Amino acid sequence: MYILDKSNWTQELNLLRSVFIDLPIEETIKWGAPVYVYKGKNIVGLSAFKNYCGLWFFQGSFLVDKEEVLINAQEGKTQAMRQWRFNQLG
Repeated sequence: MYILDKSNWTQELNLLRSVFIDLPIEETIKWGAPVYVYKGKNIVGLSAFKNYCGLWFFQGSFLVDKEEVLINAQEGKTQAMRQWRFNQLG
């Protein structure tokens, strides 16, 4: 339902979601958006806003980010969470 409600990002969100579907993780809805959980731990979530869609990595500060694509979108509010933003397909 979340993806269908984000009509300007449906294609992008479906593509991002396809990455997680066959993995041994649970897809659930938290805070109104898709979140992928492994052994009870939040791993990554999908999000869509007016100007971008993206992935939220709950412990993203611990990921190796050689391409420097991860940002702290809530500076001063969160320590570990990182976001990877996408503006369009391809």
